[in-house]
Amino acid sequence: MNKTKNNNRRRFMQTLGLGGLSLAGMSMAPVEEQLEYSTQNVNRFSAPSDLKITDMRIAEISGVVFRTPIVRIYTNQGIIGHGDVRDGAAKEYALFLKSRLLGENPCNVERLFKIISQFGHHGRQGGGVSGVEMALWDI
Repeated sequence: MNKTKNNNRRRFMQTLGLGGLSLAGMSMAPVEEQLEYSTQNVNRFSAPSDLKITDMRIAEISGVVFRTPIVRIYTNQGIIGHGDVRDGAAKEYALFLKSRLLGENPCNVERLFKIISQFGHHGRQGGGVSGVEMALWDI
């Protein structure tokens, strides 16, 4: 019965209000910053900290109705990430980003996305950025 007294409607509304304020503050920030904030405490100091992107290649699938370039990102530890270039975009949109990724740690997806997202606007340009981001998350 004592627990019921402490859990009254006023206490519930106060708690709900504080949670709502923190959620509202979080939703005002851009999506990239929200993702970066939520993953900032991920342990990246183990063996993956030495991981570096060494190459990026495109494989095109033949025998299908639509053009489907597949991005393959290679690392110095033999790990490969795959992503597909979306929305009928040409492979060149993804290959354009290669020079910006070589030598970088693929575990820092949020930071790399900030670098490459400026090249992916609406339409087919975004397909290249999308494919590279998928390959980074795949690693």
